[in-house]
Amino acid sequence: MREITLPLEKTMLRPRRLRISILAVVIITCGIASFSQSTYQPSPENLQARRDYQDMKFGMFIHWGVYSVLGNGEWIFHDRHLKVDEYNRLPAFFDPEKFDAKTWVSLAKAAGMKYITITSRHHDGFAMFDTKLSDWNIVARTPYKKDPLKLLADECHRQGIKLFFYYSQLDWHNPDYYPRGATDWPNGRPDHGDFNAYLDTYMDGQLTELLTNYGPIGGIWFDGMWDKPTADWHLEKTYALIHKLQPAALIIPNHHQTPRAGEDVQTFERDLPGQNTAGFNTNYVSSDIPLESSDTLNGAWGFNIGDSNYKSVAEIERRLVRAAGNNSNLLLNIGPYPNGEIDPQFTTRLQAVGEWLSKYGDSIYGTRGGPVPPGDWGVTTQKENKIYVHVLSWGSPLLALPPIAGKISSAQSLIDAAKTDFTQNPDGIILKLPAPKTDETDRVIVLTVTK
Repeated sequence: MREITLPLEKTMLRPRRLRISILAVVIITCGIASFSQSTYQPSPENLQARRDYQDMKFGMFIHWGVYSVLGNGEWIFHDRHLKVDEYNRLPAFFDPEKFDAKTWVSLAKAAGMKYITITSRHHDGFAMFDTKLSDWNIVARTPYKKDPLKLLADECHRQGIKLFFYYSQLDWHNPDYYPRGATDWPNGRPDHGDFNAYLDTYMDGQLTELLTNYGPIGGIWFDGMWDKPTADWHLEKTYALIHKLQPAALIIPNHHQTPRAGEDVQTFERDLPGQNTAGFNTNYVSSDIPLESSDTLNGAWGFNIGDSNYKSVAEIERRLVRAAGNNSNLLLNIGPYPNGEIDPQFTTRLQAVGEWLSKYGDSIYGTRGGPVPPGDWGVTTQKENKIYVHVLSWGSPLLALPPIAGKISSAQSLIDAAKTDFTQNPDGIILKLPAPKTDETDRVIVLTVTK
């Protein structure tokens, strides 16, 4: 993922603009090199996992690594153009003695989140788990000497939270990541390497560890393929390995392209599906696989000591509602301190969102987007014979909606079950809305529909 902070925005977006330009050339010259999703036949376990994933709706993203020590995001290795020998000093200062897996998982649960996706390794290649493929990992190189992902996996299993592992295909540290891509800088690595060995032995070896040593996991969240968009990433082999080791595990690639065979979720970074306000996501939205929108609680992914741009509780709630109305999950990121603590600003906001979900969760969990297209006024979600009309921004007492299939038998406010007057005819629906309350983020009207 890419850290974005307002004071450094122009400087820090340059690598992303570079990879966007390269991707544009590839698309223009040879088209997006994707395979039809229909050529992949998911297992029954995988199909059920997709449905379960869509039902969960809200997850916690965690960017945490040795880069947290420097307090300037997860791209610090690249952005300061450090040498490998310089960056190699960093693990000696990473000792998260205050990390507590129970606290982290309990916070996700209190926030109403149903899953966690954590960086098993980021673009610096540093493994936050006990890999045997290299000593470039938290157990071998840091004073901490423990595997926090094992502790987190065990706690997630205890508390019933699904765990996903973020894994960067891009690697700024491993010499076999060669030829290097759009984010390359002279950091002291040799100008040669074996990319096939990097993929088939090193990367697939670490993925095998993650899929065999941590119990059942939700899946693998890939990032970094945009660094070398024309490279042969051996995706068919890697995807087959994942689905063989854990048939229910979902593959979620953050490559910003049309979904390929073997991929189980389409994710949109800092964006709702198809909107591409961020400028690097695809406008294509799959109707065959689940959707996800990822975003940050403040402005950064990894811990940034200078970032106090925290989103309000109401803003988080609106983002969750709009994601659900666009048939998408919301994966909301936090960047813990290097000592393992979670910023109190994150904690208080997430707990407040959890309290809100305890009242409004029926209109989010287990729903699908629609049937009314999202608008500036709000969105709709649906489940069984219920349509939830989420009024996020509308000052008029009357709200006109387009026609829907089926007859509305009743309409009432979700929060207090108060009757809502409505009219329905072939031209559409008109709802007489309750007056908005001062502290109300979302007025939800429940329509019960008969066929």
